[in-house]
Amino acid sequence: MTKDNFQQSVVEKSHEKPVLVDFWAPWCAPCRTLGPVIEALAEEQKDRWELVKVNTEEAQDIAESYGIKSIPNVKLFHRGEVIGEFTGALGRVAIERWLNENLPDDRNEELTLLLQNLEQGASGAIANLENFVEANEDIADARLALAMVLVWTDPVKANDLVSSIRLGQPQYDSAEDIRTMAELLNFKANGNPISTTLAEAGEALREAQMEKGIQLIIDAVTANKTYQKDLPRRAAIALFRILGPDHALSKSYRWRFDMALY
Repeated sequence: MTKDNFQQSVVEKSHEKPVLVDFWAPWCAPCRTLGPVIEALAEEQKDRWELVKVNTEEAQDIAESYGIKSIPNVKLFHRGEVIGEFTGALGRVAIERWLNENLPDDRNEELTLLLQNLEQGASGAIANLENFVEANEDIADARLALAMVLVWTDPVKANDLVSSIRLGQPQYDSAEDIRTMAELLNFKANGNPISTTLAEAGEALREAQMEKGIQLIIDAVTANKTYQKDLPRRAAIALFRILGPDHALSKSYRWRFDMALY
């Protein structure tokens, strides 16, 4: 591999498709462990990215120009630039997670525009987001964004949208908030006074009476924050996180919730 070959096979090629460069050497034991794993993934995902292997013993000038100090070192090139890297012999699952987090996806630009339209209240924004999610179910951020919109009117569907988001994924905390809100909004009174308060809180939120819902949740926290597996406490935390710290209701009621906890 020469600098000219590298320029053509990696830098220029990365304008067409992301290129993953594996910097390795024959004497490097971790490199020999990583090699077969990343080569197998490259074959399976050849529609998403290409693999180029650079023997640092034969291409020391290239390794030096990219600051390779230890191997194996893997760098992801996109549009001529390094946009991600890792060192060491990661396992297959870890590499797949890294790829999913770092590979560029043009669909993200479309999603960004859809979310901007949603924030601005553009006509048809929710329907357009629903269509996008239907066509791109693998994009967790899109499912989460739609769930955030639908949770107040269709908590069952919102819960379904985030059901596959699990611990370890960057969207996990927000997905948990959606699941907690869906639990509250579907909650039914069972004769216990606290259950009645929670059911009334869920009904208020369904009817977009946000302040009333918050007040009722805090009442439930004051009465018994641990009821129904901590639902009053969990619901308050989820709701304040969904609203955000700068929301007027968060500023008015978050301190009251904190006082009710203790």
